[in-house]
Amino acid sequence: MTVADPVRFGTSTARYVIAATVLGSGIAFLDSTVVNVALPAIAEDLDTDVNGLQWTIDAYLVTLTALLLFGGSIGDRYGRKRVFIWGLIAFTVASVFCAVAPNATALAIARAGQGVGAAFLVPGSLAIISATFVPEERGRAIGAWSGLSGISTAIGPFLGGWLIDAVSWRWVFLINIPLAAVAVAITIKHVPETRSSSERAPDWIGAVLAASGLALLAWGLIEQQAAVAIAGAIALVVFLVVEARSRMPMLPLRLFRSRAFSGANGTTLAVYGALGVTMFLVVVELQEALDYSALEAGASLLPVTLLLLALSSRAGALAQRIGPRWPMTIGPLIVAAGMLLFARIEPGASYWTTVFPAATAFGLGLALTVAPLTATVLGAVGDDDVGIGSGVNNAVARLAGLLTVAVLPAMVGLESNLDPVAFSDAVDEAMYWSAGLAALGGLIAFFTVRSCAQIQAHVPADLSQPCSESERAKLAS
Repeated sequence: MTVADPVRFGTSTARYVIAATVLGSGIAFLDSTVVNVALPAIAEDLDTDVNGLQWTIDAYLVTLTALLLFGGSIGDRYGRKRVFIWGLIAFTVASVFCAVAPNATALAIARAGQGVGAAFLVPGSLAIISATFVPEERGRAIGAWSGLSGISTAIGPFLGGWLIDAVSWRWVFLINIPLAAVAVAITIKHVPETRSSSERAPDWIGAVLAASGLALLAWGLIEQQAAVAIAGAIALVVFLVVEARSRMPMLPLRLFRSRAFSGANGTTLAVYGALGVTMFLVVVELQEALDYSALEAGASLLPVTLLLLALSSRAGALAQRIGPRWPMTIGPLIVAAGMLLFARIEPGASYWTTVFPAATAFGLGLALTVAPLTATVLGAVGDDDVGIGSGVNNAVARLAGLLTVAVLPAMVGLESNLDPVAFSDAVDEAMYWSAGLAALGGLIAFFTVRSCAQIQAHVPADLSQPCSESERAKLAS
């Protein structure tokens, strides 16, 4: 069910809901930004190589990806507000363990704990927005959420870089504590509770199969153990079989009958796969090949966050008027252009002629893509499924990053080599692969996402760009 009186954009309650969800999900976004900047310092302090850095990223992504679906369904069943708060607390406790980790193994385990918390936190933030706002203003609210969440990403490189350079990388995990405290306080006092009207029980078997399958797959890919990777793939196949036969699955495969839902998730898989490996490698390359400090490396990508902050809401409003097809097609192509520009980075290169143009194109493409993509996913499911729909899309995004971070470094010869020249050459090759993935995402959107402003029959079409009668009939069928 949704709230008795759906919230309209611009009201006091709307501001509190957006503030709570932005702060909550923002700590996860902030953490990912800061961790990428901190990777070289972590490698030096904990005496680990590229494989160790891969686990710093993928240990988090394994649990996050595996449990996002579970977290979304738990929120639908027991209350999105309640589960959102649980996720905030779990994420913060795990962050403290990250800060005191004595070695790379302990850090990876603590990062896995962060992933568990984020799995309940991230889908809850979007589900709360989608279930709280009136349907015709969800796109605008999601765009505001996307743009304001960029504030944490914008602050992260500066605050995190300064902490790494001035004190220690360990402090970057402790900045989550005050943000989480404020988010919990606002949520408890001002955010209305919503839950699904269905009686979907927790899918414990599905959660275990997904987590074990992804963990084995990541282990096999990163450590290049074929037997382990095959075991993980088999576990994931069994997971899909179990979900198909379950009366109350964690992953309702019926959602993929929607062309818009399937297409948007296909675009997500391609674009976020490219995004994940790009953010992993480029920030390290700037410090290793161009000798940037942690602060300089983080600040160099500021155009990305500024463009997301400035344009995401406008992109959401544009998609509300003209439909999501063209923003979701053009955006990934611009992202791909940015990745090709990142491939021009080499030792001694100038920031203004290499990094800045790449970051600008990259950010512009993401700003055009993210809000329309998210609105398309949530608009393609019913009100009772917004939590699980959000969880599926977030799981696809994290799975994409998990796979590319696990696979691409080995493909381009980055197994343990941090030599500046060799590292830069390998990153260039990785950027070509990433650009191809991003462009594929745009093509998927073009062929699968409707141009009609209405994604689902129960969502009112924008009056300035109404759906045709034939499109309405297709959507209603």
